[in-house]
Amino acid sequence: MPLPRFVAATLDVAHGTAADVGLLIIRAGFGGYLSLNHGLGKLESWPAKHDSFADPLNVGHATSLALTILGEFVCGLLIALGLGTRLAAIPAIITMLVAAFLVHKGDILGDGEHAMLYALAFAAVAAAGPGRFSLDAVLGKRFR
Repeated sequence: MPLPRFVAATLDVAHGTAADVGLLIIRAGFGGYLSLNHGLGKLESWPAKHDSFADPLNVGHATSLALTILGEFVCGLLIALGLGTRLAAIPAIITMLVAAFLVHKGDILGDGEHAMLYALAFAAVAAAGPGRFSLDAVLGKRFR
């Protein structure tokens, strides 16, 4: 059974531009890694960490953990899928900048390096948009 036309067009990277393929790689790579390698662990450890999680913004341990889960897991997943990409990039960028400059005390060449790299990648995606191979592009065409 052939794929529906919009799915086949989205998956057909051979006919995409290099920029669209590059955005797909950046979105899926950085968003997927952040969501699954960092955010999911925090989500799963909520019961153990909600009273002791780092609170660099002085909003409370549970609130800090919830905001971090939003920025890392939820927004990382949305960015990877290309759904609400530019909007999802904002909390992800903020979360990574808080990690780099407050949690890691501005050590962006040491412990805060990964957070800075994530922030820069998400800033690039926010500026460039999700590209053609994203749910934003598929849903945008479908509802125009």
